Amino acid sequence: MDILFRGGRVFAPEGVVDAAVLVREGLIAAVGAERELSRAAHETVDLDGGLLTPGFVDAHIHPVQAGLERAKCDLSELFGLDAYITKINDYAAKNRDKEWIDGGGWDMAAFPGGLPHREQIDFLDRPVYLIQRDHHAAWVNGRALERAGITRDTPDPADGRIERDASGEPTGVLHEGAMDLVGLLTPRPTTQDLLDALADAQRHLFSLGVTGWQDAIVGSYAGSDDQLPTYVEAARSGMLRARVTGALWWDRTRGLDQIEDLVARRATAAGLDRFAATSVKIMQDGITENFTAATLEPYCLCGGTGLSYVDPYKLREYVAELDRRGFQVHFHAIGERAVREALDSLEGTDPANRHHIAHLQIIEPSDVPRFAALGVTANLQPLWATHHAQMDELTLPYLGERRSSWQYPFADLLAHGTRCCAGSDWPVSDPDPLQGMHVAVNRTEPGGSVHAGYPTARTPFLPGQRIDLATAMTAYTSGSAWINRSPAGAIEPGRPADLVVLDRDPFDLPPAEIWTTRVRMTFVDGLPVHETH
Repeated sequence: MDILFRGGRVFAPEGVVDAAVLVREGLIAAVGAERELSRAAHETVDLDGGLLTPGFVDAHIHPVQAGLERAKCDLSELFGLDAYITKINDYAAKNRDKEWIDGGGWDMAAFPGGLPHREQIDFLDRPVYLIQRDHHAAWVNGRALERAGITRDTPDPADGRIERDASGEPTGVLHEGAMDLVGLLTPRPTTQDLLDALADAQRHLFSLGVTGWQDAIVGSYAGSDDQLPTYVEAARSGMLRARVTGALWWDRTRGLDQIEDLVARRATAAGLDRFAATSVKIMQDGITENFTAATLEPYCLCGGTGLSYVDPYKLREYVAELDRRGFQVHFHAIGERAVREALDSLEGTDPANRHHIAHLQIIEPSDVPRFAALGVTANLQPLWATHHAQMDELTLPYLGERRSSWQYPFADLLAHGTRCCAGSDWPVSDPDPLQGMHVAVNRTEPGGSVHAGYPTARTPFLPGQRIDLATAMTAYTSGSAWINRSPAGAIEPGRPADLVVLDRDPFDLPPAEIWTTRVRMTFVDGLPVHETH
């Protein structure tokens, strides 16, 4: 059936245009004047003054994990200890049959110094394991520590830290690799749990106009379960409608010996229509707030330069071999040293493999031009580039003024010709691309954010790094689709009709109101997968 989208403007490769779009047999057949295309249409979708965009593509996201957390004790929509305790109590009361109380979504900024304490949840009669919103720490109670055998004498793992009080006793916060000490003891989700989580996440993402993504960890990490079989089954059964690339997890406890395993894992998804496992995720450091992000100079006030999870000299050898085998490398790099180590390892690699570095919180200025020079894509998470409690109270004081000014340099990257894609890191942060676009344009918190009431939330964060809406939307559409080698991502003839109908035209709004835009309808291959009633 031919469908005509009319009555609004279209975000096309050349920008926002006054046009109608004809869809035929799941593909975009034509973009042009309504009077010329209307003769062929059997059905019409009235944009009603809204904007038609390509389906959004999230270049760094964890949907299965998000779906699992939504089904557990989910703190992600709350803020503050009182709200957390109320939710935890309510969850415990409703789930008396569960051996563990697990979930996550707590915000470091809700606690003094960014650290909760086991005593705050020691009143519960079961072990508790709650993952921090950023997924770089876990909050546990005394029963969980006992179950894991963690005492003052337990050594820190090489890739993590057990938070301790002045007397050396564990406080109930486990950083990075230390999370596994408890996380691996929690009940494992069943095969059906994982499929249900993916289905729930896909429904939610469709409601936000997201029709494709790159899952940034497909493998076992920090108590998680391997999600490769989940995606393969979902793709084979037809449940997976979105276009997805999986980034296979690089096990930092191993070396080159794991590459043959990665090649075999990639092959399990070969030939699937909706899923490919062609990327490899290397997590090179942690985060600034717990001082595990790898920096070139010591953190202010506390010292230390963070952690490089993979030896930077060996990293070059690993990346060179992955590149030779045709893998795309997807880096996590927060601190400026981790960014430099990732760029160094990508020297001499093939740009055709579409390597990219995600997060990029801090980039030493001399490294900014290297992205374009090496053909490396900058994978942006715009929502983080604002003034909020975590930034102002847990980051800026420890980075210092000079290094703080190097954060999230979107405009500088673009000025040097860097290709950009964008993502959310959900469940770390809100998966709504329109909220991310709002921050990219304004460098302020969206009005609907839980942090919108913070005193400096409407003060632009490094306003010189703002970018325009068309550039931000391009990153969330064709930029991220390119990373995934997806045929979608743009409204032009011959492309799959993965389309989003917005309830208004954000290009007609004052920039401060971009966040108010909502998704009315989402289409995949010309078929509706979401509609607001």
